[in-house]
Amino acid sequence: MTGTSFRFRLERVRVVRERKEKLAQLDLVDAMTRRSSTVAELRTADADVEHARAEQRSAVERSAVVSGEDLIARQAFLERVEAQRRVRAYELEQREAEVAERDAALSTAASEHEMLNRLRERRRGEHDRDAERRERNTLDEIATMRFGRSSA
Repeated sequence: MTGTSFRFRLERVRVVRERKEKLAQLDLVDAMTRRSSTVAELRTADADVEHARAEQRSAVERSAVVSGEDLIARQAFLERVEAQRRVRAYELEQREAEVAERDAALSTAASEHEMLNRLRERRRGEHDRDAERRERNTLDEIATMRFGRSSA
């Protein structure tokens, strides 16, 4: 016996939420990729700072007399490299915050999507139980009618 087919009235909303979750996943992946590249840039900046410091030390150690202009130029270079390193560290903080924000957005989107999936499954179960009940009632009616005819 066939009854009405199951139709979830919020299917369009569920599809939108599913799409929103997938977009949130992609946003999180992008944010994590940007964070990874910023970490690499920070490591490079750290190496540049260490190299500049080593060059400054070796220049002083190599010669007994170093001009004031040379020292000022080397110090300016070191300060510029350290400033670049601070910028990279700040960018990393920003990327970490972005990853945390995207992760929270993904969690929200996933829970909204999961909520609608559970609702859909609960409604499907209700529909299936109702269809089984209707089918049992119909079969009981048929059996009662046959039993009534055979005893008459």
